[in-house]
Amino acid sequence: MYISTYCSSSSASSSSILKACRVRFASTLSSSVKHSFSSPSSRTFARNPPLHSSSRPSSLGYRSLSFSSALRSIRCSAPRWSHGVDWRSPVSLRAQIRTASPVLERFERKIATMASEHPFSGILSGLPKPGGGEFGKFYSLPALKDPRIDKLPYSIRILLESAIRNCDNFQVAKEDVEKIIDWENSAPKQVEIPFKPARVLLQDFTGVPAVVDLASMREAIKDLGSNPDKINPLVPVDLVIDHSVQVDVARSENAVQANMDLEFKRNKERFAFLKWGSTAFRNMLVVPPGSGIVHQVNLEYLGRVVFNTEGILYPDSVVGTDSHTTMIDGLGVAGWGVGGIEAEAAMLGQPMSMVLPGVVGFKLSGKLRDGVTATDLVLTVTQMLRKHGVVGKFVEFYGEGMGKLSLADRATIANMSPEYGATMGFFPVDHVTLQYLKLTGRSDETVAMIEAYLRANKMFVDYSEPQQDRVYSSYLELDLADVEPCISGPKRPHDRVPLKDMKADWHSCLDNKVGFKGFAVPKEQQEKVVKFSFHGQPAELKHGSVVIAAITSCTNTSNPSVMLGAGLVAKKACELGLEVKPWVKTSLAPGSGVVTKYLLQSGLQKYLNQQGFHIVGYGCTTCIGNSGDLDESVASAIADNDLVAAAVLSGNRNFEGRVHPLTRANYLASPPLVVAYALAGTVDIDFDKEPIGTGKDGKSIYFKDIWPTSEEIAQVVQSSVLPEMFKSTYEAITKGNQFWNQLSVPSSNLYGWDSESTYIHKPPYFNGMTMDPPGPRGVKDAYCLLLFGDSITTDHISPAGSIHKDSPAAKYLMERGVDRKDFNSYGSRRGNDEVMARGTFANIRIVNKLLNGEVGPKTIHIPTGEKLYVYDAAMRYKSAGHDTIVLAGAEYGSGSSRDWAAKGPMLQGVKAVIAKSFERIHRSNLVGMGIIPLCFKPGEDADTLGLTGQERYTIDLPTKKSDIRPGQDITVTTDNGKSFTCTLRFDTEVELAYFDHGGILQYVIRNLSKQ
Repeated sequence: MYISTYCSSSSASSSSILKACRVRFASTLSSSVKHSFSSPSSRTFARNPPLHSSSRPSSLGYRSLSFSSALRSIRCSAPRWSHGVDWRSPVSLRAQIRTASPVLERFERKIATMASEHPFSGILSGLPKPGGGEFGKFYSLPALKDPRIDKLPYSIRILLESAIRNCDNFQVAKEDVEKIIDWENSAPKQVEIPFKPARVLLQDFTGVPAVVDLASMREAIKDLGSNPDKINPLVPVDLVIDHSVQVDVARSENAVQANMDLEFKRNKERFAFLKWGSTAFRNMLVVPPGSGIVHQVNLEYLGRVVFNTEGILYPDSVVGTDSHTTMIDGLGVAGWGVGGIEAEAAMLGQPMSMVLPGVVGFKLSGKLRDGVTATDLVLTVTQMLRKHGVVGKFVEFYGEGMGKLSLADRATIANMSPEYGATMGFFPVDHVTLQYLKLTGRSDETVAMIEAYLRANKMFVDYSEPQQDRVYSSYLELDLADVEPCISGPKRPHDRVPLKDMKADWHSCLDNKVGFKGFAVPKEQQEKVVKFSFHGQPAELKHGSVVIAAITSCTNTSNPSVMLGAGLVAKKACELGLEVKPWVKTSLAPGSGVVTKYLLQSGLQKYLNQQGFHIVGYGCTTCIGNSGDLDESVASAIADNDLVAAAVLSGNRNFEGRVHPLTRANYLASPPLVVAYALAGTVDIDFDKEPIGTGKDGKSIYFKDIWPTSEEIAQVVQSSVLPEMFKSTYEAITKGNQFWNQLSVPSSNLYGWDSESTYIHKPPYFNGMTMDPPGPRGVKDAYCLLLFGDSITTDHISPAGSIHKDSPAAKYLMERGVDRKDFNSYGSRRGNDEVMARGTFANIRIVNKLLNGEVGPKTIHIPTGEKLYVYDAAMRYKSAGHDTIVLAGAEYGSGSSRDWAAKGPMLQGVKAVIAKSFERIHRSNLVGMGIIPLCFKPGEDADTLGLTGQERYTIDLPTKKSDIRPGQDITVTTDNGKSFTCTLRFDTEVELAYFDHGGILQYVIRNLSKQ
């Protein structure tokens, strides 16, 4: 419930703050007041102007709580939905204010005091409009008159503004502000700061478990004797359903409708659950299936750049439960991926505790050569930054080359931040950004406000003016003219291969021993040709044959240049008489409806259709493993002959086993190159020297014959990509579709769990929870559940892709009457902890050293020596009362942010992970689920220490939180007399508090219960 209050104050700064406050009443109001304001009206599609709640942090574990922190549910915010009330009606508003006036008077007095006491009230300034009046008030960085601010990277200025605006000397202290201002000196010291994002972004795979957790948290807080309505998002939450559509039907004019029909049949229950969540929880917007990919929708529609919340202006910022949330950095919005666990806490008012990052300055100069794409550029940048080392850092792009990159090109680079390891790949706002905002349908007044605010607060880059030198932690430079056409693979995004070297690289991969760049195919087998019948016509495959060619993923489908470039390649190929072989599974999955409109406007979609690239749906599809089945004849030819078949996709991830179980080689490429490789039918080709095929006149057709020039692409973009396309698409997005609108959901605020459901299940995290934290706990005589080498990704750990027919998850489903054809994917069942725990460590390509070379989702049960599925072994350990640990190498948990990569091991009984290094988000998620992350000392690992995994391990952790320090040394001993020292990877005091409570969600529940 929301009430706008306008309070008076003798202080000008206080008055302006109060004028800007929209006070939100949460569960602290009496139920009678609550019922007089609420209605069961659905909030799913309401789309107000992008005005959201102001970004004020809640309690940190190590900071004192106060009355002000207890008022976090009574916070400055702007409503997204009407809740059945016309807030623009003065009559209804006055009547409702009278109902709650005694409560309001008390809050007005408190808010007046808080406003007058704001430590930085003196720099609250007005932002004038060109024609008179003002846009609103803002906290002015120039008004601080501190010369250090002028040298700060733009990305750090966003953190600074947030700290200033939210400074109350409780959750955010003046000392935190000083740390950020003194970034040049404080960042190398790895100091900790609190940060409150303006909003949270979810997709449905991670959104379902988040809503499941919120629903179960309501019951937990009720069981503790508190009000369940305290569990509500306190910052705006946007959830886009984009991860569920699969490419079941391809190469068909009816593919979109057929795949959506199957999508709803498979996911009706979880979609209904999300629709319930949009009505049960305040401040949550759900964008229905068939609308687009979350990051493209964020870029084109949800991104605000600057918030204007009832007269207070501040930069947009966002954390999302998908690692590619960084795509919004291309728009000048600070955004990055966090685990679902962290996101849930942020929704509930917890400030993020983060280490003040170093910032790598990446200077761009020159311009791309003719025929070189943004995909070629991002793969080059990814390789450079991986080599430089940017894990845990921001990367900020600058230089005169910026003016030669479109906003879509920037977003492509920002999107792949997780692949190069950075927290953000940030592009400050400039004139290119403003042009894009206008193109995508943002109003002229909104764009004028954004520009005025950012200029006034020294956050806008104008390359026509002399540039102030900024300080960076380290520097890189790239001349765009040096970028050459390339792809990446066959198993990792940063293994870039120049196109001219691809044939030689492929043959090296066939020769090399099994690894990231090797398949160990014997020489005599490398030229093997497998002939088979494909629906009555002769067909053949060999090593390197392309069986999946997918234009997919937000990384590229948000970029009109490469999408229309793909259409031009298809057009030229059609005109020359080339045709993709029918056994290649081709697909086109745009990131928004806008893509379809400009492909139709340009006349190029018909040529893509002729080559089999029909639109199959609006979602992530092949990029996340939702590639659907291959034709049985193709699948048999691959499996029966042990072929190394290839997939070529315009995605951002190509880890083995992710795209499809039968494609062992997976290459990332631009959409035009996807079409070119589909036409060639193999990755075993030198495009410079070998023909792609034979044309209708019998002549050989080469790559250069079908490749468009940059000028050709630019002309089509100019004539085909129009602002009206964005406006009409996003006006329609709020209306849903017939499948979604037919879903009926209950109106209760507590979810009615169905014990028979195999999609939505109440998790056990809060069973038996009390108000007293359990405290720290070490590990005693634990067995090693798994022994890994380097680069174990969340795709290996977390349940993903299809559910194998012989797996523990399949057994669970079949025991409950689910037919194999209805298994659906692990991603679709993320709301059921029973399925997900069984699917943890179930990747068919996982390499567990305990198996002595055997690949697959099994391990050795040490006490008996039996080889079991990982889940079955884990349950045997748990039933016997034994702790377990995981031993791992470098980059443990790299890849997409997946909450189940931490939740699953916790449910399996894993108490600690000891690794050479961790991916940032995954380490944080382990802490959030109460698992201890430890790092071997530099130069040490399981091999150098002589650990076989057969030992039992004891981790000597202090039993008092006060005796534990972030990053301290911890001794690990084994039952055979070995002893070694590890670094405890609780990186902040807040993470220690989470561990003390048994996890971040338990911490939140206990704190909210006390308020």
